Amino acid sequence: MARPTTRVLAVLELLQSHGRMSGPELARRVGVDVRTLRRYIVMLEDLGIPLTAERGRHGAYMLVAGFKLPPMMFTNDEAVALSVGMVAARGLGLAEAAPAVESAQAKLARVMPDSLKRHVGAIADTVKVDLLPSASTPDSNAALIALTGAAQAERRVSMSYESAQGVRTDREFDPYGLAYRAGAWYAVGMCHLRHGLRTFRLDRIGKVNQLDRPFRRPAGFDPLDQLVRGIAAIPHANAIEVLLRTDLQTARRAFSLAFGLLEPTQDGVLLRTGADDLAWFARQLAGLPFDFEIRTPAGLRTELRICAARLHAMTEG
Repeated sequence: MARPTTRVLAVLELLQSHGRMSGPELARRVGVDVRTLRRYIVMLEDLGIPLTAERGRHGAYMLVAGFKLPPMMFTNDEAVALSVGMVAARGLGLAEAAPAVESAQAKLARVMPDSLKRHVGAIADTVKVDLLPSASTPDSNAALIALTGAAQAERRVSMSYESAQGVRTDREFDPYGLAYRAGAWYAVGMCHLRHGLRTFRLDRIGKVNQLDRPFRRPAGFDPLDQLVRGIAAIPHANAIEVLLRTDLQTARRAFSLAFGLLEPTQDGVLLRTGADDLAWFARQLAGLPFDFEIRTPAGLRTELRICAARLHAMTEG
């Protein structure tokens, strides 16, 4: 949990960058309730930070006009977060990630005190993040920047897209959000060419133009959850249901997001997925450290028996 000092500084930085923010929005961004936020505002005023507050239901906080913070002040926790984030950025399939990270680290090092500089250097030299290798790095970050901007502004875009078969189409798209999974970036939202929710890989997206057509993103929309559900819904030769005799957290450690949907039940966790090769899926089940029950298909039980017989023969051999 972040210390109060870290949260107070976060409030100050948010006001510095946004100029004017409502109390509920500030509280949400720093992870506290409105009552606690008011205490943080008082703490900032006690430190001599000039603030003004608008009263009323839609009131907001803001820094006094003309007040500027000294540039680039970081706590230890902030420096660690930035440093680990930059290490992770190298593996996130971003165009020109390596030189961008090196440049950002150099800029940060110039303004940090020696103690923080040592922390940042140690993390850059010794920390490695185990991300899947990028399957599809876009030629540039233009689509990422354009789509995230349009998603935040809730503005429709026009864009070109090339399918896996090489067919190029032009379409209008409401970007609800972006997600990174299994080495690739995806944009998720409403496609007006297909009249439904669709997912597009960023490396296949061409030029993106923001249109002056607003849309409303569904409340609580989670692009990663939608991406996973879309992958699970891809038709396979065999639909599979397996009851896992364990809890949801353990099941998630055993199965990656690509396997399908995990639903907690009274008896365990129900895995709904599909596979074209039942023998392969039986081998995945054979390696589980907990019990399970195959609901469907019957052919999966047959493949599991074959797998078990093979393993038994190997032990006897």
